[in-house]
Amino acid sequence: MSSLLRASSRRSPALLRLVPHSSPTSAVAFRPQPYRRQLHPHFALITAQQAQCRHASTAPQGKPSGSSAKGFEVPPNPTFKSLMSMIWRSLKSDSSRAWYVIRNTRFTDVIRRNPVEAFLAIISLAAAAGLLVYVVNIYYTYFNAPQFTRYPEPIARALRKALYFSNYNPDPQRALKYYKQALELCDEHGLDHFSDDVMGIKIQIAAWLEKIESYQNAIIVLENLLTDCKRWVETMEKSAVEGTLPKLEPEPVKEGESVDADVPEKPREGWWAKRSRILAKAIGISVKLANLYSDEHVLKRDAAHERLIWAVETTLKEMQRRAKEGLKEDEGPWLSPEEVGGSLEALADSYRQKSQNHLALPLYFQALQLCQEPCHIAVLMNNISASFADHPLIAPGDAPVHALMPDEVKTWTTAAEQRASYLASARRWARNALQHAQEPKGEQRTLECDQACVVALSNMGSVLALLGRNDEARQKYQKAVDLGKKLGLDDYTAEAAARLKSLPAA
Repeated sequence: MSSLLRASSRRSPALLRLVPHSSPTSAVAFRPQPYRRQLHPHFALITAQQAQCRHASTAPQGKPSGSSAKGFEVPPNPTFKSLMSMIWRSLKSDSSRAWYVIRNTRFTDVIRRNPVEAFLAIISLAAAAGLLVYVVNIYYTYFNAPQFTRYPEPIARALRKALYFSNYNPDPQRALKYYKQALELCDEHGLDHFSDDVMGIKIQIAAWLEKIESYQNAIIVLENLLTDCKRWVETMEKSAVEGTLPKLEPEPVKEGESVDADVPEKPREGWWAKRSRILAKAIGISVKLANLYSDEHVLKRDAAHERLIWAVETTLKEMQRRAKEGLKEDEGPWLSPEEVGGSLEALADSYRQKSQNHLALPLYFQALQLCQEPCHIAVLMNNISASFADHPLIAPGDAPVHALMPDEVKTWTTAAEQRASYLASARRWARNALQHAQEPKGEQRTLECDQACVVALSNMGSVLALLGRNDEARQKYQKAVDLGKKLGLDDYTAEAAARLKSLPAA
């Protein structure tokens, strides 16, 4: 019993209070009261523990007495180091007990005793592991994407930060700072200002400025880039005529790349190949500028029209030059038919907005010849139909003639005949649009086909209304409304319903 009490005296300051004059370090000096000598040892132990609990619960917190305070492991004024030491020892003991339980518990026993909890734990661990793998893969893929690895590491680091503050944590000031830093580092590393990498950064800046609705600044960035491209092309063409183009040397080996004697040196991009690439980029930039100028936040339609005219004229001139002179050495391919048709269609739409349908028609016809998408063919046919319906009356010989125009449009004598021929052509092209929009099936059929069907019916109703055949026009409009509701095309349905409502009562 004395050994048990001696062990308790070292742990508990409450037992030390029973003999105030005893030294806290001499446990042998403790003597129990005489009447307790007859008690069973286990009873004495329980009594000591109960006394310990009572004294520990009633003692004032934070203010231990002098003799009892010496028994605590925490000093009267604990330091941060001592507190952290206590926390570490507690965590270490808890983790040791947990590890002991894990080591001495079989997985099958856990599943048998708690099947639901074990199943949920397995699912949670699998989900956590899958999420971790996904995050690591996304992180590695993003930071090692070709859009970054093509640049030197300082430039790639600045671009990562710029894109982060552009898309993930929007902060315009920081994003602009890192975009500028990336361009400055391009100069320091000697990157070509007219390479796709450097021009791509400037185009990305313009796209980001448009995204944050800073349209004027986006226009300034693209206008400067377009001017630089035009100037380079003009200078190159002048040097080619004068025969002063310098000879191109092989590209120097970049830092960190190994030189293989068996692999031939990579030649630099040829002057004519570079010209084709920069000229094509300039045409695309000009079309994009036209879209920005036409935006409702800018509304500079004349400027947009000028950019489209330059883009289309430059495209057609280059096609004629290649057809006449042939390809130069290493000149490379030109714009695809879809890209050329897109420029022509954009300019035709601009003429339509300016009510110059007689100028839009030839462009629509040329775009139709280059188009290869079935559903978009129906869209172009609807545009041709609308252009014929709104075609102005002009003097004979002044209207541009295209091979795809019907013969009755090319030959007419009076204004009435001219107007009738335009409306007949408009109705015919609307029917063609409806037929072509209904043909595509499966993967070839896109949303444009459904839209073209509703627009074609509506255009046919408009032409019949202009001819004074209101009953037939009302039927076409109603079909357009019903089809639009069925396909869920609310905007086109509302337009057809408005035209139906505008018809005079039967």
